[in-house]
Amino acid sequence: NAKRLHISYYTDGLGWLQLVLSPELSDQEHYQHEEHNAQYDHEAFLGEDAKTFDQLTPEESRRRLGLIVDKIDKDEDGFVNQEELKDWIQFTQKRYIVDDVERQWKTHNPENKEKITWDEYKKMVYGFMDDMDQNELEKDEEGFSYQNMLRRDRRRWDVADTDGDSALTHEEFSGFLHPEETGHMRDIVVLETMEDIDKDKDGKISLLEYIGDMYRGSDGEDEPEWVKNEREQFSTYRDKDGDGFMDQEEVKNWIIPPDFDHALAESRHLIYESDSDADQKLTKEEILNKYDLFVGSQATDFGEALARHDEF
Repeated sequence: NAKRLHISYYTDGLGWLQLVLSPELSDQEHYQHEEHNAQYDHEAFLGEDAKTFDQLTPEESRRRLGLIVDKIDKDEDGFVNQEELKDWIQFTQKRYIVDDVERQWKTHNPENKEKITWDEYKKMVYGFMDDMDQNELEKDEEGFSYQNMLRRDRRRWDVADTDGDSALTHEEFSGFLHPEETGHMRDIVVLETMEDIDKDKDGKISLLEYIGDMYRGSDGEDEPEWVKNEREQFSTYRDKDGDGFMDQEEVKNWIIPPDFDHALAESRHLIYESDSDADQKLTKEEILNKYDLFVGSQATDFGEALARHDEF
């Protein structure tokens, strides 16, 4: 079904908290604490292969990481520069989206018809709701209810359905699943984000709601420095008209800034964290030394039992 979008936060090399809007590639929390979200880097760098790497022994995933580094180093000069790393991240993102759309298209459309109708999609994804009573359907837990999910999906479906026939072509279905990648779908991304963060449903995001989406401290606990910085960011940069709230246009500038290059920002961040000699490029050794950053620390001992990809 259509994946919720995640707003992920991480601290970049300059100490600024960066926001990344991305498809939900994992079951990560919607907000991140002051700790850098290494799992985000893991998935940005590896794409769909992150799921495979998580099942390997550290030795095997280190070996595979070395082979990936060889692929990224297109000019074969022994270094991975920012441009090569950016190109790789873009490649993994596009590959993930293409593979995800293809997989879900086949699931929802096994006969490979030209279009999937809303009724077909609804039956497969929400058919279980037919056996639920109205109280169960409307039961709200922190803004989540099955009825609300259905309404949101239908609304997103209608925006993706550019010819208005209540059925989606392969291209329209791609926009439905990954609206952040499709120009005319971006307003629905903003709307869904506002609905997730705007807890009092007044159509705007307060400072309290803004901070609450990233950080949930305990009573009596000192607020981390990065949260104080974000309060300042809200007042100085996010709330452009100074009314104490972010409206829809201000939220759009925040989550989909027109001049923000996600892959470039992530490549800069990875180089900053790994470049031990500060020459703005990475050797294979520097990348392997930061193994946890690139491959993640979630590798288990399932190891060799996993089916290997042909490329390895």
